[in-house]
Amino acid sequence: MSATLDVNVLVYASDTSSPRHEAATRVLQQFVAGPELGYLFWPVVLGYLRIITHPGILTHPLPPADAQRNVDALLTRPHIRSLGEEPDFWAVYRDLTKHDPVRGNLVPDAHIAALMRQHGVNTIWSSDRDFRRFPGLHVKDPYN
Repeated sequence: MSATLDVNVLVYASDTSSPRHEAATRVLQQFVAGPELGYLFWPVVLGYLRIITHPGILTHPLPPADAQRNVDALLTRPHIRSLGEEPDFWAVYRDLTKHDPVRGNLVPDAHIAALMRQHGVNTIWSSDRDFRRFPGLHVKDPYN
C-alpha cells in the first residue's frame, strides 16, 4: 500500500507542546521505518516549513535550520520519495474537482489529492476531514 503524510502530522510530530505530538510521532516513526515506500509531496514539505517556523502560529516555532534538518532526515531515507506535479497534473486536478467545486482553503487539499491520484498513492495520514471529499482516497486519522 502506498501512503503519504499531511502537513498536520509533520507539524504535530515536531511540536512537542501539542497534545497530538505522541500520536503524530508514532505515525511518523512507522512511516519512516518502512519497508514500504512512502511519499512526501512538495506542497506538504513546504507547508511544514511554513507552519513549523512561523512565530504567529506556534508558541515555540523551530528555527529554519532545524526544520530543514527534519526534512533532510525524511528525504534521505531510501524508501521515502518526494514527488511533485507531472506534465498532465492540471488535467488530473480538473478531473478530481469537476463534480465538487473547490475554493478557498480546500484548494491546497485538492492539490495534494490530485498529486496522490497522479502518482497512484491511495492513503494519506491526516486529521483533515476535507480529504474524505475526494474519491479514491483512504484517509487515516492518526488521532482517532
